[in-house]
Amino acid sequence: MAHDLAWPTPFSPLTLPNGAVLPNRLAKAAMEENMADADHAPSLALIRLYRTWAEGGAGLLITGNVMVDRRAMTGPGGVVLESDVFGERFAAWAQAARSQGAQAWVQLNHPGRQMPAGLGQETWAPSAVALELGNFSKQFALPREMTEADIQAVKERFVRSALLAEKFGFTGVQIHAAHGYLLSQFLSPLTNQRRDAWGGTLANRARLLVEIVQGVRAAVQPGFAVAVKLNSADFQRGGFSADDARQVVALLNPLGVDVVELSGGSYEAPAMHGQARDGRTLAREAYFLEFARDIAAVAQMPLMVTGGIRRYPVAAQVVDSGIALVGMATALAVEPRLPQVWRSDPAIAPALRPITFKNKVLASVAYMAMVKHQLHRLSLGRVANPQVHPGLALLEQEWDNRLKNRRYRHWMRRKLR
Repeated sequence: MAHDLAWPTPFSPLTLPNGAVLPNRLAKAAMEENMADADHAPSLALIRLYRTWAEGGAGLLITGNVMVDRRAMTGPGGVVLESDVFGERFAAWAQAARSQGAQAWVQLNHPGRQMPAGLGQETWAPSAVALELGNFSKQFALPREMTEADIQAVKERFVRSALLAEKFGFTGVQIHAAHGYLLSQFLSPLTNQRRDAWGGTLANRARLLVEIVQGVRAAVQPGFAVAVKLNSADFQRGGFSADDARQVVALLNPLGVDVVELSGGSYEAPAMHGQARDGRTLAREAYFLEFARDIAAVAQMPLMVTGGIRRYPVAAQVVDSGIALVGMATALAVEPRLPQVWRSDPAIAPALRPITFKNKVLASVAYMAMVKHQLHRLSLGRVANPQVHPGLALLEQEWDNRLKNRRYRHWMRRKLR
């Protein structure tokens, strides 16, 4: 991996393997905004939100989940990119995100079994393995095992969505293979129990991710970035391990990947919110940094670490350790101008009100609700309210989900006519 002549700081530019240059090493990591309009295209509020982040000075903005298939949503109100029908809205979104010189990448995703049952769609996954979430399990249907035709169709959808993102002015895509979504489900032996060429060995379990990356890289222009989001581990006994992550990065090395972002966890073990069943490495900021340092020994592309970073000294520590990019999510939901603020006051450390719920799944859902509360305020031109009570944020999200679930089901019925 190439390094700057001077030892880099979070504000140093970064040249990617494809030759594109990020103006600095501070990235807005993906957060699920659920702010699509009635057509499941980017809304004016979503476009306004990204203009706000662009003005905040991050060198890279990665969108929240954009779905490659309208039948497979991570939640209500999600953006779907499967045709060019609403191209002008996507172009406006790209323009807003790039308006201050940042790179703007679309995060492409398929939820697999992690699709809420309230959306009323059939769920499919590598294997028919249900989510285990205690009292919350009923919110997700038992998936059916994907056929060979299903798998091929998913590959084609990722490639088509990447081409559309390029067409509408984004500068890259990030393929989401973390957090227990479909590609992550293929990688984990807990959720991938197949006995065909898509299951068993790690090479087989990684095959779908590898073939999607190859397909996207071959389809888009050389200067268009292709990134992957990967779990450093999924924090479940017998699941995708840190050693597995190292081996998958080695498989990605020759494929022209520009960045691998390392995160961790899933709905069942929400490590990405600072919680996991085994508790390792999660008590501090940059809680995936330990894993990243280990994976950096085999990675030939720049790495990005996301997870709890909200202080400049921690961001500097990440870059000092040889990790190319510092990904931030919640911190930029609370203070969207944080990169600019840090230039004059590196002591600023935005944070949400602590959550004291003992149930880890409930705490994770509440955390996401609190983040979405901030995003909604920012999209209206307001300042964040990090002290919002998690109970109130949960009630807001429950009401919003009900309305958007109904709207989504109505939209899908119209599509079927």
